[in-house]
Amino acid sequence: MLHGHGDDRYRYATDVRADFSTNVWYGGEPTGLKEYLFSQWDSINRYPEVLAESLARQIAYHHQVDTDQVLVNSGTTESIYLIAQAYARRTTTIVIPTFAEYEDACRMHGHSLHFMNWDQLAQLPQMTSDLVFICNPNNPTGAVFGQLADWIAQNPQTLFVVDEAFIEFTDQLDTAISLLNQFSNVVIMRSLTKAYAIPGLRLGYVVGSSLLIDRLKAVKQPWTVNAMALAAGRHIFDNFDSVQLPLSQLLADKQLFINALLRNSAIQVYDSGTHFFLARTQKGTAAQLKTYLIENHGLLIRDASNFRGLEAGHFRVCTLSPEKNALLLDALTAWNN
Repeated sequence: MLHGHGDDRYRYATDVRADFSTNVWYGGEPTGLKEYLFSQWDSINRYPEVLAESLARQIAYHHQVDTDQVLVNSGTTESIYLIAQAYARRTTTIVIPTFAEYEDACRMHGHSLHFMNWDQLAQLPQMTSDLVFICNPNNPTGAVFGQLADWIAQNPQTLFVVDEAFIEFTDQLDTAISLLNQFSNVVIMRSLTKAYAIPGLRLGYVVGSSLLIDRLKAVKQPWTVNAMALAAGRHIFDNFDSVQLPLSQLLADKQLFINALLRNSAIQVYDSGTHFFLARTQKGTAAQLKTYLIENHGLLIRDASNFRGLEAGHFRVCTLSPEKNALLLDALTAWNN
């Protein structure tokens, strides 16, 4: 899907006072990253590493896996398309509602698709698919699934593709990377753009068995990770402990935000384990609400009606600073009047 994602402020002529449509950490990039990137500016005069090998070594050391178990990519989107290509024409189940690129990538590469609602996960269903795509924590709902290991264990014939793009934004879930010590039928996709606020640089990675990583390398193009993204990744892992976001405060602010929204009779709010959450307008559609907010208040939300399994009234909101959250609360009160 080329359009229809969040953070589409570039499509609006009006000034955006607050962007609730993107799940990226609102606090900006890590301190010192901008200065470090400028110090590495000469690197753009040369080709970058073909497979971002130096960053792959850092990531492997961080997660205590072998270097040949890591593949660095230009954001999670490249990881998704590589996996779909490497396993082309398979039978694949996607847990919905979720990120549209799983479906788009699989359709591009001839997969036979099936869809499973998130609510069915509690039953730990027996799978007949070759692959399962699951976003955990999930986008757009913020839901978390804590029984992933049990589900993987009872389906050894299925490869579980686990998207952890938002793992840094929950305190209810540990990474599935440790499951690689137990299972060969799991691969984990990670993002470095959300928690470190660098989506414009495009940077992520895959962790899996060495055989699976070799399979992805066989279809990967060279130099997809540019020199600045590579430098940013190295800086993040060089300073890892000092560049983490204030998760406890962010989740506390989210809960205050939701509590205030619950007092608005026009808005239904769904539970979430992350800083973003799904909501539903009882008045009009999400598309109408989005237009109203941007045109009258300079606020941007994510119209979530194009997620498979959701309806016209659904929209997604990301927690920002308390001051900006108050702007949306006031605007939604006006919408309801």
